[in-house]
Formats: sequence, C-alpha cells, structure tokens
Amino acid sequence: MRYTPFLICFALLIFAIVLSIGIGSVFLSPLEIWNTLIGRGAETAVAILWKIRLPRTALVLLTGAGLGISGASYQGLFRNPLADPYLIGIASGAGLGAVVAMSFQRSYSFWGLFIVPLAAFATALLTVALVYAIARIGHTVPTTNLILAGVAVSSFATSLTSFLMLRSSDEMRRALGWLLGGSIQNGWTSILAILPFIALGVITLLSSGYALNLLQFGDDQAQQLGLNVTRTRTLILIAASLVTAASVSFSGIIGFVGLVVPHLMRMWVGADYRKLLSLSLVGGAFVLLIADVISRVILAPQEIPVGIVTALAGAPFFLWILRRAKNQGFW
Repeated sequence: MRYTPFLICFALLIFAIVLSIGIGSVFLSPLEIWNTLIGRGAETAVAILWKIRLPRTALVLLTGAGLGISGASYQGLFRNPLADPYLIGIASGAGLGAVVAMSFQRSYSFWGLFIVPLAAFATALLTVALVYAIARIGHTVPTTNLILAGVAVSSFATSLTSFLMLRSSDEMRRALGWLLGGSIQNGWTSILAILPFIALGVITLLSSGYALNLLQFGDDQAQQLGLNVTRTRTLILIAASLVTAASVSFSGIIGFVGLVVPHLMRMWVGADYRKLLSLSLVGGAFVLLIADVISRVILAPQEIPVGIVTALAGAPFFLWILRRAKNQGFW
C-alpha cells in the first residue's frame, strides 16, 4: 500500500519514544508514563519524566530527524550516495562553531543558548563551501575528492574544537563526551533554542523533493525542465546546513545517521525524494533514539556517548556501501 512505509516508520518511532522515556536508572513502564502524562503519576515519576527523560528524548529525536533528512538532502544535492553531514565534514564544522559560541558565553538562558546554533550554522555553511570548492573538478564533484576533502576539513575543524576545549574547559570529561556525541542537558531551553532552526530547515527540505528528483538528471536537464538550478541548489544547501548545525549544537558530533538512514530508506522505497526525505526524517529519529537507549544500557549504570554507538554500527555499513558502489557504480 502507498502509505505502508510511513505507517511502519511512525509505529517504530512511537515505540522508540516510549523506550527512550522509560529506560534509565529508574524504569518507567508505559502505564506509568501514561499516568504521569495525564497528571496521575507519582511525584518522583513526574520529576523524572518532565525534567529529565522528555527533554532528552525530544533533543535526541530532533537531532536524529535533522541528521536523517539533511543526509538525504546532501546525497540528492551532490548526486552522491556517500555525502552525509559527518563524512563531508559539515557536522565537525558546525560543531566548531557551537564550541566557539559556548566558549564566549556562559548564559544558559534562551537567548544565551540561541547564539549556539547560529554560530554552528555560520561555520557549517563555510565548511560545505570549502569542501565543495576543494573537491570540485570543473562541473563535477568526484566521490573520492568529496570524501578526502571532507576528511581533511573535518580533521582540521575537530583539532580546533579540541584545542578550544582544552583551553577553556574545567569540565573536560563533559566536553569530550559532547565531542563524541553525548547530549548536553539544558532541559527544555536548548530544545526551544534549536527548534526554530530545525523547523525552518525541515519545512524547506520537505518541499524540495520534486526539485531533488529533477537534479538527479543533471543540471542541464533539470534547467530544461524548468528548474532554476542555481537558486534551488543554494536553497537546499542552506536549509540542509541549517538543520545540521542545529542538530549538532547541543547533541555533539554524531556520525553515520545521515548516511545509513537514507540508504536504508532508498533500498526500501526507491529513490523518489518526495518519499525519501520524509522517511529519512522519521527513520533518523528512530535510529538515534534506539542508539541512545543502547548507550544507556550497554555499560549501565555508566553511560557512553551515543556517537560511539552510531560509529560502531555505521562504519561497517559505510564499508559495505563503498564496496557496493565500487562494484555497481553510484546511483
């Protein structure tokens, strides 16, 4: 059926949300969660749910959704199945901007935190422009060049980020956890700070599915079909970078979600970006929520950064994609 993939993805997302809210040092059953949400829960459950679990789940959900849809958008924009915010260095560039903003401000008010995604967005745009300029040969961007340029720029940005952390941090363990993809907990304030950026970027990307379909035929063919290629590319690039920047601002640099999820969805429903973008949005949220749950329970009561979990799962998948692309060619 036409809507079956969407229904399955939403059902899995609901399951992941309940799992994320329930699992922790104090387990909350689905019944306890429901009773707490409708105002009948115990005082302890209310405090855990509204002050700890729900803000964390919302932040992880927004981050995963943002990385999923931005990864699919970058792959369509560059016509390259290996383009994702992490591999081509945009996440690291955005992370550098976020750390710079954090090092200059100590306010945890809404406006104090609002500057973090703004700085991340600025450095994300600078990073993607730099990587694209380095990798481009004529009118093409070879895959090898894109990855190598992304790795080089990402390494440079990560080095600067680590340097800033070493200089300004008396909470080095916490900072390192953020760098590896560990959420910074600022309650609902951080969520409110990134929500406008993610919402604006996601709405723009979801409306760009048809344009991304046309871009798969090449710029000349898309232009002949009536698409303003330059304006469309610029708009999608800005929107995807905005979503990426907001996603990493408070959750840290999380790799491979933007690579793995669009590939899985493409294998399932095909390469129509009108479907692929929305499914990658929901699928990214589901995958990161499950990864976050795993990060909490695998060494409980100790918690590991979720970026480690996504890297352990995503790196073998990346190698498989690379081998598949070598044998069959990119699509």
